[in-house]
Amino acid sequence: MNNRFKNTSVWVPLALAVALVGGMWIGKSFMNTSGRWDSKAKLETILGIIDSNYVDDVDADSLLEASLPGLLSRLDPHSVYIPARDLQGVNEELGGSFSGIGISFNMLNDTINVLEVISGGPSEKVGLLPGDRIVSINDTVVAGMEWSDVKVRSSLRGPKGSIVKLGIKRPSSKSLLSFDVTRGDVPVTSIDAAYILSPGVGYIKINKFGASTYSEFLTSMVTLLAEDAQKFVIDLRGNTGGFMEPAVLMANEFLPAGSPIVSMKGKTTRDTSPTVSDGTGTFRDLELVVLLDEISASASEIFAGAIQDNDRGLVVGRRSFGKGLVQNQMELPDSSALRLTIARYYTPSGRCIQKTYAPGTDYERDIINRYEHGEFYNVDSIKLNKDLAFTTLHGRTVYGGGGIMPDIFVPNDTAGVTSYYINVMNAGLIQKYTFDYTDRNRQRLEAGKTVAEVVEMLPDDDMLLEDFVAYAKKNGVTPRWALINISHDLLVNSLKAMIARNLLGVSGYFEVINESDPTVVTAVEAISSGKAAFPITATEVKPDTVSASE
Repeated sequence: MNNRFKNTSVWVPLALAVALVGGMWIGKSFMNTSGRWDSKAKLETILGIIDSNYVDDVDADSLLEASLPGLLSRLDPHSVYIPARDLQGVNEELGGSFSGIGISFNMLNDTINVLEVISGGPSEKVGLLPGDRIVSINDTVVAGMEWSDVKVRSSLRGPKGSIVKLGIKRPSSKSLLSFDVTRGDVPVTSIDAAYILSPGVGYIKINKFGASTYSEFLTSMVTLLAEDAQKFVIDLRGNTGGFMEPAVLMANEFLPAGSPIVSMKGKTTRDTSPTVSDGTGTFRDLELVVLLDEISASASEIFAGAIQDNDRGLVVGRRSFGKGLVQNQMELPDSSALRLTIARYYTPSGRCIQKTYAPGTDYERDIINRYEHGEFYNVDSIKLNKDLAFTTLHGRTVYGGGGIMPDIFVPNDTAGVTSYYINVMNAGLIQKYTFDYTDRNRQRLEAGKTVAEVVEMLPDDDMLLEDFVAYAKKNGVTPRWALINISHDLLVNSLKAMIARNLLGVSGYFEVINESDPTVVTAVEAISSGKAAFPITATEVKPDTVSASE
């Protein structure tokens, strides 16, 4: 080394000068034409510096990919980045169809159990049956290999026209069966159940708001009307939302002309007028009850809010989730996507549906906090903000601050829940037993074409329960008859509902379970007594059952 550079009095000032010049260059590169810091240029510069100077090789694209979720999380809880590898699956959940084999399944004992074979789908065409076990996919053994639901789903879905080879274990066959299923379009259905709940009362269970929801809803309504339904219960419990348009179109079917449905306010929508019903609705004169719970969100809240604020029907259940942020999904050049919040939803009375996500708010734990606070069980535990009071079309008071408050509060049902019931549920024994029972009796039970016929073929309640308790004992759960007797009705109804599902699909499950569901029973009582007749007024709902009481 040159001796001159051994002298710190020479090289330290030189290093500082280089650093200063470099800093000035970097700082200048961050400036835009107005002389202010340019955050976009700053990000690009930092990535460039890392790429050029970091001690190890770094994939700048991977670094940016990993940082985007954290960046968006600083905006609000619902603005998200969707990687390219996940975009197709995300879109399929709300799309009208996807390419697959046309079954619904679950995992029990580390085995893929076919719950339902979709009518007209690829699997039905080759002869798959409910109750079949998929033990191999394309000659790869999957039973006992601890595959996740996501991995199974991605293996069964694929390009339309492609073939997937399935190895099937069927209780009626000693040998393994082989099926070549040609993947095809499989409809993504939104309606879990649509049937006559009680004389003159139709019931429709909607699990999401997707591309086909409105048309499915209309078909279900017309079918039930033909079966003499004149009043309706729309069950949106557990429905986390989806597309806004089907919710608006559904609300339009029930509302008189000129009724506001929803409005949005955002940076580019500040002057947008509310969406208003056009008077063409087919069901404007039919009485209506909407069911909500703490999972009901977004489009579910738009529909329920429009019905409640126009005093068009009753909302029954528990306070909804409180998701009122509008997202616009924009696909990026690399086939990833940005789902960005662009506005907030407001109900006809002016309530903002969205609950707070201000700094310091534990947004992710809100549902747990509600549970721990007792809100699921006691209406008096719901603390409403009187500063956010609004008025419905006919003068009823409703409250903002997040979510839709039901007109009639129904606490979470814990009747019959004992440690024995919890133990058999946690072990999955109700599902396992009902699969086994259905397999052993399938030939006989398949003669039943309706839920009532299937239930009639089952043993009496005590015999069915005793058989299950013996099965549970063999699988490690000791009988405790004092607790079993407390859980008697809950256990029996659960067993019957799961057997009905195994034979007749998910609709069969709801037809059985709704008979003793307190929220459904309350809805039937309210609609049968005329409380849901339009317009709803404050005097028609008892104050002690109104969730807005304090």
